[in-house]
Amino acid sequence: MLVRLLYASRAVDASPDAIETILTQSRQFNPTCGITGILCYGGGIFLQAIEGGRNAVSDLYGHIQRDARHKDVVLLHYEEISERRFGGWTMGQVNLSRINTSILLKYSEKPELDPYAVSGQVSLALLEELMATASIIGRS
Repeated sequence: MLVRLLYASRAVDASPDAIETILTQSRQFNPTCGITGILCYGGGIFLQAIEGGRNAVSDLYGHIQRDARHKDVVLLHYEEISERRFGGWTMGQVNLSRINTSILLKYSEKPELDPYAVSGQVSLALLEELMATASIIGRS
Protein backbone atom coordinates (compact mmCIF):
# COMPACT_ATOMS: atom_id res chain seq x y z
CA MET A 1 0.00 0.00 0.00
CA LEU A 2 1.31 3.43 -0.98
CA VAL A 3 1.16 6.40 1.39
CA ARG A 4 2.19 10.04 1.31
CA LEU A 5 3.50 11.84 4.38
CA LEU A 6 4.11 15.56 4.62
CA TYR A 7 6.13 17.06 7.47
CA ALA A 8 7.92 20.25 8.44
CA SER A 9 11.07 20.68 10.49
CA ARG A 10 13.66 23.29 11.29
CA ALA A 11 17.30 22.81 10.36
CA VAL A 12 19.70 22.67 13.29
CA ASP A 13 22.55 23.58 10.92
CA ALA A 14 21.37 25.73 8.00
CA SER A 15 24.72 25.88 6.23
CA PRO A 16 24.69 24.99 2.52
CA ASP A 17 26.99 22.02 3.21
CA ALA A 18 24.65 20.59 5.86
CA ILE A 19 21.62 20.92 3.56
CA GLU A 20 23.51 19.35 0.65
CA THR A 21 24.54 16.43 2.89
CA ILE A 22 20.89 15.76 3.77
CA LEU A 23 19.92 15.82 0.08
CA THR A 24 22.80 13.58 -0.95
CA GLN A 25 21.99 11.02 1.73
CA SER A 26 18.30 11.07 0.76
CA ARG A 27 19.12 10.50 -2.90
CA GLN A 28 21.36 7.56 -2.02
CA PHE A 29 19.09 5.92 0.56
CA ASN A 30 15.57 6.51 -0.74
CA PRO A 31 15.71 4.48 -3.99
CA THR A 32 16.73 1.35 -2.08
CA CYS A 33 13.53 1.66 0.00
CA GLY A 34 11.18 2.68 -2.81
CA ILE A 35 10.87 6.21 -1.40
CA THR A 36 10.20 9.19 -3.66
CA GLY A 37 9.47 12.76 -2.71
CA ILE A 38 10.25 16.41 -2.75
CA LEU A 39 12.08 18.63 -0.30
CA CYS A 40 11.48 22.36 -0.05
CA TYR A 41 13.92 24.37 2.05
CA GLY A 42 13.96 28.04 2.91
CA GLY A 43 14.55 30.27 5.87
CA GLY A 44 15.82 27.37 7.95
CA ILE A 45 12.63 25.35 7.40
CA PHE A 46 12.20 22.02 5.63
CA LEU A 47 8.90 21.05 4.03
CA GLN A 48 9.06 17.52 2.72
CA ALA A 49 6.65 15.11 1.08
CA ILE A 50 7.69 11.46 1.07
CA GLU A 51 5.89 8.67 -0.75
CA GLY A 52 6.26 4.92 -0.75
CA GLY A 53 5.18 1.79 1.03
CA ARG A 54 3.56 2.34 4.42
CA ASN A 55 6.33 0.66 6.41
CA ALA A 56 9.15 2.35 4.49
CA VAL A 57 7.59 5.82 4.90
CA SER A 58 6.88 5.20 8.58
CA ASP A 59 10.45 4.02 9.18
CA LEU A 60 11.91 7.03 7.36
CA TYR A 61 9.72 9.48 9.27
CA GLY A 62 10.79 7.87 12.55
CA HIS A 63 14.42 8.30 11.50
CA ILE A 64 13.82 11.97 10.67
CA GLN A 65 12.20 12.55 14.07
CA ARG A 66 15.33 11.16 15.76
CA ASP A 67 17.80 12.88 13.40
CA ALA A 68 19.80 15.51 15.31
CA ARG A 69 19.92 17.67 12.16
CA HIS A 70 16.16 18.35 12.50
CA LYS A 71 14.20 20.01 15.28
CA ASP A 72 10.52 20.91 15.69
CA VAL A 73 9.47 18.00 13.46
CA VAL A 74 5.70 18.21 12.85
CA LEU A 75 3.47 15.85 10.88
CA LEU A 76 1.34 17.99 8.55
CA HIS A 77 -0.49 15.42 6.45
CA TYR A 78 -0.68 11.65 5.97
CA GLU A 79 -2.80 9.73 3.49
CA GLU A 80 -3.11 6.46 1.63
CA ILE A 81 -2.63 7.05 -2.10
CA SER A 82 -3.36 5.14 -5.29
CA GLU A 83 -0.43 6.68 -7.17
CA ARG A 84 2.61 8.83 -6.52
CA ARG A 85 2.64 12.55 -7.32
CA PHE A 86 6.40 12.83 -6.90
CA GLY A 87 7.36 9.53 -8.50
CA GLY A 88 9.96 11.07 -10.80
CA TRP A 89 12.15 12.18 -7.92
CA THR A 90 14.27 10.23 -5.47
CA MET A 91 14.35 13.61 -3.74
CA GLY A 92 13.58 16.72 -5.73
CA GLN A 93 14.67 20.05 -4.29
CA VAL A 94 12.90 23.38 -4.52
CA ASN A 95 15.15 26.41 -4.82
CA LEU A 96 13.14 29.09 -3.00
CA SER A 97 15.48 31.85 -4.18
CA ARG A 98 14.20 31.29 -7.72
CA ILE A 99 10.48 31.30 -6.92
CA ASN A 100 8.17 34.17 -7.72
CA THR A 101 6.97 35.39 -4.32
CA SER A 102 3.40 35.55 -5.63
CA ILE A 103 3.32 31.73 -5.50
CA LEU A 104 4.17 31.81 -1.79
CA LEU A 105 1.65 34.60 -1.17
CA LYS A 106 -1.04 32.53 -2.86
CA TYR A 107 -0.81 30.02 -0.01
CA SER A 108 0.21 32.08 3.03
CA GLU A 109 0.06 35.45 4.73
CA LYS A 110 3.66 36.36 3.93
CA PRO A 111 5.94 35.62 0.94
CA GLU A 112 7.95 33.05 2.87
CA LEU A 113 7.90 29.33 3.49
CA ASP A 114 6.12 28.71 6.80
CA PRO A 115 4.31 25.35 6.85
CA TYR A 116 3.80 25.78 10.60
CA ALA A 117 1.30 28.56 9.87
CA VAL A 118 -0.87 26.76 7.29
CA SER A 119 -2.67 23.44 6.97
CA GLY A 120 -1.06 20.31 5.58
CA GLN A 121 -3.39 20.46 2.57
CA VAL A 122 -2.21 24.00 1.80
CA SER A 123 1.44 22.93 2.07
CA LEU A 124 0.80 20.00 -0.27
CA ALA A 125 -0.93 22.33 -2.75
CA LEU A 126 2.11 24.62 -2.64
CA LEU A 127 4.45 21.72 -3.40
CA GLU A 128 2.25 20.63 -6.30
CA GLU A 129 2.24 24.14 -7.75
CA LEU A 130 6.00 24.37 -7.41
CA MET A 131 6.26 21.09 -9.29
CA ALA A 132 3.85 22.33 -12.00
CA THR A 133 5.78 25.58 -12.44
CA ALA A 134 9.12 23.79 -12.81
CA SER A 135 10.51 25.31 -9.64
CA ILE A 136 12.04 21.99 -8.64
CA ILE A 137 15.73 21.30 -9.19
CA GLY A 138 17.85 18.25 -8.50
CA ARG A 139 15.45 15.77 -10.06
CA SER A 140 17.61 12.70 -9.54
